[in-house]
Amino acid sequence: MTLTMFIATLIAGFVYSVIPGPAVLLVFSLAAQHGRGMGAKFLVGHMAGDIVWSAMAFASILGVSQMGPMLFEILGAGCGLYLIYLGIKAMFAKSIGEAPVLRGHRPYRAGFLFGLTNPKAYPVAVAVFTALLARYAMELSWSSLPLMGLAAWIGIVLGYVATLFWAGLPLVRRFFLTHGVIVTRVIGVTFVLFGAKSIVDAGRSFQAR
Repeated sequence: MTLTMFIATLIAGFVYSVIPGPAVLLVFSLAAQHGRGMGAKFLVGHMAGDIVWSAMAFASILGVSQMGPMLFEILGAGCGLYLIYLGIKAMFAKSIGEAPVLRGHRPYRAGFLFGLTNPKAYPVAVAVFTALLARYAMELSWSSLPLMGLAAWIGIVLGYVATLFWAGLPLVRRFFLTHGVIVTRVIGVTFVLFGAKSIVDAGRSFQAR
């Protein structure tokens, strides 16, 4: 596994953990209402889900890449379309939803259950890692999986730190409570752009062959 591929995987883990989906929006909502501490506890529990879904995404990506570049390109294009779909939905969102009810103030448990049961986690993980690792398709192998997992985990932790830093800023907390829908729509635009990048990369790879 090359250093550039390790860094690309780390960046992919970071992007996966900070791209605002349901979990990140909930962290911002929790931090806005209860402070960084509650958001941090939620994310610690949520990490189990992120690790599981990232591992499954790697297994899927590696399996497809071993079957030939065309299937990898199709996966990349399909994931790009999925991200665009999520982005368009977010662009027309009318609310950000409510933070989960933390019965007995158990954010660890809530984060753990939410992370493992979030139906969007796996396809988003596949989409993000595919988009950022597409150029390394020929280098992917099962022997590189442990280092890929380490790089992704480091990126996810850094993403958590960045998310909590921004979510806990007083100005951000006030802004999110009053303009959360606008934030969600801006996030939708980033999803669309990221999905378009995945499709373009798949097209370039196909043309190069």
